[in-house]
Amino acid sequence: MTQTTSPTAAPPRAEWTGQIGFILSAIGSAVGLGNIWRFPGVAYENGGGAFLIPYIVALLTAGIPILFLDYAIGHRFRGSAPLALRRLAGRLGEGIGWFQVMICVFISIYYTAVLAWASSYFVFSFDLRWGDDATGFFVGEYLQVADAPFTFDFVPSVLIPLVIMWIVTLVVLGAGVVRGVQRLNMIAIPLLVVGFLILVIRALFLPGAMDGLNAFFTPDFAALTDPSVWVAAYSQIFFSLSVAFGIMMTYASYRRRRSNLTTPGLVVAFGNSSFEILAGIGVFATLGFFAHQQGIAIGELEGLTGVGLAFMTFPAIVAEMPGGQFFGALFFGALVLAGLTSLISIMEVILAGIMDKFGITRAKAVYGLGGVLAVVSIVLFGTSSGLTALDTVDNWANNIGIVAAAVAVTVTVLWIRRAGRELSGHLSALSTFRVGRVWLFLVSVLGPVVLAYMLFETSRALIEEPYGGYDPTYLLIVGWGSVLAMVIGSVVLTLSPWRYDPDRFAPWPVLDETARGPAAAPDANGGAR
Repeated sequence: MTQTTSPTAAPPRAEWTGQIGFILSAIGSAVGLGNIWRFPGVAYENGGGAFLIPYIVALLTAGIPILFLDYAIGHRFRGSAPLALRRLAGRLGEGIGWFQVMICVFISIYYTAVLAWASSYFVFSFDLRWGDDATGFFVGEYLQVADAPFTFDFVPSVLIPLVIMWIVTLVVLGAGVVRGVQRLNMIAIPLLVVGFLILVIRALFLPGAMDGLNAFFTPDFAALTDPSVWVAAYSQIFFSLSVAFGIMMTYASYRRRRSNLTTPGLVVAFGNSSFEILAGIGVFATLGFFAHQQGIAIGELEGLTGVGLAFMTFPAIVAEMPGGQFFGALFFGALVLAGLTSLISIMEVILAGIMDKFGITRAKAVYGLGGVLAVVSIVLFGTSSGLTALDTVDNWANNIGIVAAAVAVTVTVLWIRRAGRELSGHLSALSTFRVGRVWLFLVSVLGPVVLAYMLFETSRALIEEPYGGYDPTYLLIVGWGSVLAMVIGSVVLTLSPWRYDPDRFAPWPVLDETARGPAAAPDANGGAR
């Protein structure tokens, strides 16, 4: 007698111990490297103090509404991005969820390399090892950047910290949602805030600090008429809040049944933006000091954002300031903490999707799949060509992959599936204030339109002019090729069979927005109608 097996209901999900654990973990994901090294430069280059106007508008009209959308989907349908979207929008939704997972795969393998650099520079700070030529040290002695686009020349100074960072990441993830992820964030986020506050206060008392703050906050209101400034604001909010690539959806799925969703969302959103402004104050106070020492204006400085700011300009500043060793250790320690909590959230998206789909244990997912990603990361970014590959993959994953995923989610969920009312009812039933037509308009109309425009303009710019001055063939293979690999990976994973029945579940009861009665009930088999 033969037996046939069919998918069964999935086991219960892990849960945060409470609201504080969830909030700190969500803040840990949102507050990352971009808050420290990207926001100050973007604000300065797009109108200074006037940039805060489109920034706040973007936060209120796109950042918070889409954050709420992620929370609603993850919590109501209780799953990773592929599982929750499958339960909401069928195979099409699952495919979009796997595309979000693939984005996280690519980000994780290069993000860890940046953490390795930051951890190295934390150690280097104690003896100011970069000396008088911070740029030369970073590009030459430390990274040993090669002219060739692809090499397998491993750089020991990068390889060793890269291996260590992967070990730390996998150990934390292996400990679980509560004992690993939540515990790390409960410790790391308070340390990050306190350490960065000390750094900012110290920076404010440096000679020339006020010149830096004047440059940062002086408004150029004429910039507000430039559409690219508004696009930059929406881009910054969008990427900074960790929305639309599975993180907040996954984290919300670990919340208990009767959990407030909107109030913690506001705390996370405004906490993230407050840290960005704090970072801008600290960074530009130190840049003001550096310009003062050089006898030049702020605008004449190079490397005001990204890798250049963190690993070239900032070490040069540290070398000239009193107590530079301590100041450098605080800065690079903050980078490590901010980056590690974000990396953990990115990896959790991948692991949650794989565990939901194939029914494997956390340990197998972490040390099996995580080990494979670690090897790929080491091979690609532990070499002398790592910087070029990192810059390219980062640009395409963020500016093409994430924005495309956001457009796909909003259109599929709100236009095709028409689940806006169901999700707004879920948010309203559980939270301290109701969301309704305004929220629906922002996530179903304004959000997709703005994001589609961003995607079109970014794609056009990348096609018309080679990014970073790199070889077009290299950009085609590594840049556009990485997006193609994400699409192929998502298709393969979507077509793979489920270990558990993804549709066998009962969604949390939700109140209809008008009748305040049940808006969706489980059918006889436990699935959603």
